[in-house]
Amino acid sequence: MKVLLFSTLFPNAQQASHGIFVENRLRHLRAHAPGLDVRVVAPVPWFPSRNPRFGRYAQYAGVAAGETRHDVEVLHPKYPVVPKIGMQLAPWSMYRWVRGTVRRLLEQGFDFDLIDAHYFYPDGVTAMRLAEEFGRPFVVTGRGTDLHSIAKEFPGPRRRIIDVTRSAAHMITVSDSLKNCLLDLGAANDHVTVLRNGVDLAFFQPAVDRTSLRRELGLNDRRVLLSVGNLIELKGHHLVIEAMRQLPEFDLVVIGGGPEESFLRQLADKWSLRDRVRLVGRLSQEALRRYYQAADVLVLASKREGWANVLLESMACGTPVVATPVGGSPEVVTSADGGQLTADRSAKAIVDAVGRLFDASPSRDSTRHYAERFSWDDTSRGQLEIFERVVAASKR
Repeated sequence: MKVLLFSTLFPNAQQASHGIFVENRLRHLRAHAPGLDVRVVAPVPWFPSRNPRFGRYAQYAGVAAGETRHDVEVLHPKYPVVPKIGMQLAPWSMYRWVRGTVRRLLEQGFDFDLIDAHYFYPDGVTAMRLAEEFGRPFVVTGRGTDLHSIAKEFPGPRRRIIDVTRSAAHMITVSDSLKNCLLDLGAANDHVTVLRNGVDLAFFQPAVDRTSLRRELGLNDRRVLLSVGNLIELKGHHLVIEAMRQLPEFDLVVIGGGPEESFLRQLADKWSLRDRVRLVGRLSQEALRRYYQAADVLVLASKREGWANVLLESMACGTPVVATPVGGSPEVVTSADGGQLTADRSAKAIVDAVGRLFDASPSRDSTRHYAERFSWDDTSRGQLEIFERVVAASKR
């Protein structure tokens, strides 16, 4: 079987963690089905300058036209993005600038059997148009904001997403809550399958010598909370910092980058927490794993989530979690061995949940054991079955 994976959510040499959950699912699928032949088309916005002052747009400018990642060819066609009105035009713009890349793959002999698209808007809409032009079926995976935000808040994109639900050979979501979003849009129940993200249990493991690791990271003997994610309001780092005012026995490490960095530092200063709150920026997966292993609790105070991979990664390293009860998080945290859900999204609720966690603190071994139920095996098996069924139906 030949599969064309299509998504703007895919890592590149400039953005190593961008959409890494899509790459991880692909890696585990290929390990499960070694004969699968895959090419990746991962478009990136066109930008004229690599000057660092332009932030992530400068990173887009530095993305190569093609690269090889984990023995898979990845192509990065550029497409124009128009500020302010870009959301409405993105599917059309992406399609116009990507179709040539797909045509060249066919001309070079990669006669793919189906398109595996990730994110309903704009990626799924573009994939729908590519599938129509090249006469191939497509499968699309919903991952979070595309369904619980864009589909609800923007009428134009919502209509296009509904078009995708009617055209896709099959749809996948990473949580039951996202499947319900599709059903609310009119999707047929038997055309939607929940395949949650797994966690790489071989990579994310408890530390061999946690005491030495904490010393290497400059963590003292106090309890350590971890807050991981882009520094944006959606992720709720500000609420975790506020909660620190009522958790005097804890220190906090914030991992991530984004526009709220200055604001978060100001909050820490305002509440005299600067000596207990450390912002360490974006980290590689290897460095992030070390903090998971060293911390006492991961706190995820998100406003919205599809399926939060950081929860599984932390638990696989033996570190329990506290999470807001949004999106797929209640499907991840179902036992005290894994952690606690907050009552709501507030600093007080975070404090209360941290307290409950330490009142009956699970052992790190039991948290790791809980995470082991989230291997990639079932997901890879289910994904391959869907692909085989879709391809067989298209050849009848």
